[in-house]
Amino acid sequence: MIFNGIDCIDKYAHLFTGKRVGLITAPTGLNKDFVSTIQIFHEKFNLVALFSPEHGVRGDLAAGALVDTYVDPQTEVPVYSLYRRDSKRLTQEMLDEVDIIVYDIQDVGTRYYTFLYTMLYALEDCAQAGKEFVVLDRINPLDGVTVEGNVLQSGFESFVGNYPLSVRYGMTPGEVALMANDEKGWNGKLHVVRCEGWDRNMLFPETGRPWIMPSIGIPRFETVVLYPGTCIIEGTNLSEGRGTTAPFEIVGAPFIHAQELADEMNAKQMPGVVFRPVYFKPSFSKFQGEQCAGVQIHVLDSRAVRPIDIGVTLMYTIRNKYEQFSFLPPLREGSRPFIDLLGGGSYYREAEVNVPALLEQFREESNEFARRKQQYHLY
Repeated sequence: MIFNGIDCIDKYAHLFTGKRVGLITAPTGLNKDFVSTIQIFHEKFNLVALFSPEHGVRGDLAAGALVDTYVDPQTEVPVYSLYRRDSKRLTQEMLDEVDIIVYDIQDVGTRYYTFLYTMLYALEDCAQAGKEFVVLDRINPLDGVTVEGNVLQSGFESFVGNYPLSVRYGMTPGEVALMANDEKGWNGKLHVVRCEGWDRNMLFPETGRPWIMPSIGIPRFETVVLYPGTCIIEGTNLSEGRGTTAPFEIVGAPFIHAQELADEMNAKQMPGVVFRPVYFKPSFSKFQGEQCAGVQIHVLDSRAVRPIDIGVTLMYTIRNKYEQFSFLPPLREGSRPFIDLLGGGSYYREAEVNVPALLEQFREESNEFARRKQQYHLY
């Protein structure tokens, strides 16, 4: 049996006993018996505050929806927002309410996913305030070995990439926290409640754990397999499949010829996947209610799939084939285009892009990151 940190909490009760506990969590904050981390801490310890990331502590908010302070109806514990319009940080008033802050959210092992930066911001804030910080560690569903993609460049930090990680970074949240605490010199009072029984070579299906959606846009494990590559489509005028039942598995637009694109992508013989022509009308997000055509990427072999290669190759195949393709403008005046924030650099918007050379550069960066991260491995 594979145990996440919350399953091992009784061995670490000394960390929480007699202290005012604040908890950062989300719907994936569950133990092996599907009991929420909120309920566990409410019953066992002095839980005085909940802190809400994107989507809310109960998962009742859409992607990007701002969170207001409210009272959790099940525990009557106040919920403070870490996803506000003006800040994603802990305030001094929030920190004054607690002695220790605990983090428990299932991540997807991909640099763009915002929960990771909620954790790192909170760790930094706790370090500055002299508060203890605990990560209830969780397995990386994409294994803890495979590393892919470029490393985020300085100057391209945002809430979809705020630390120099590879896109697919092959670490657990606890390991990332240890790395950042050390490399940034925060010297926070950091504790990691380790997983048990996990081999870092394991992909999620090999753990025997049931899949629980970390957010509505990641409904299946197959979505996670493709997400490190197809998430870059969010920086373009193409649909990344939001508003369908297969986000990040479907890519398309009204101007695409589905069969031609599928044939062209299948001719590249990319390992572990097959491309099927598909037609869809998103129920929300880009092209809401419009007929779109494109491809659905079917995962045949999760271990063979290299999502960065797939996402980049697919994006440039469409860019080179359709003049209607474009990158989205910056979200606000003075900010960088979203593709730069996702990409962690301006590579993708270059006028002439040699895709094989770019992917080779990414492989060199990921190989260096793989060496850099090893000293922080807990498993």
